[in-house]
Amino acid sequence: MRHRNAHRKLGRTTSHRLAMLKNMAAALIKHEQITTTLPKAKELRPYVEKLVTLAKKGGLSNRRLAHARLEDDTQLVKLFDVLAGRYEGRAGGYVRVMKAGFRHSDAAPMAVIEFVDRDTSAKGQDSGPVENNDVGLDEAA
Repeated sequence: MRHRNAHRKLGRTTSHRLAMLKNMAAALIKHEQITTTLPKAKELRPYVEKLVTLAKKGGLSNRRLAHARLEDDTQLVKLFDVLAGRYEGRAGGYVRVMKAGFRHSDAAPMAVIEFVDRDTSAKGQDSGPVENNDVGLDEAA
């Protein structure tokens, strides 16, 4: 029986699972939309919604709690300054999970998790180095 066992373990140790949730929450706050597997998205939704609720309440103690659960200073600023103001009038349900078919390699169910009323310009923003194939062509000619 699984009494009082609320969350999925996702095949990971506790420290790995918490680190994964922190990283995915930071990525979701940064890009406002990410694609992941369905069980991970379903576990991430309450994690992020509690962070947005802390940001809406404001205050130093809530900021410290959110920092302990997020550990990313730039995303913490966005959470408290941008997202808290955006969802001030909303009572809950800041994040939606939409099914996105199955992954080709292992047939894992995929999902897109995104903020409701998200900023579409944040998608893919500064996601790391981009390979540019045109650089080597000019030098070879």
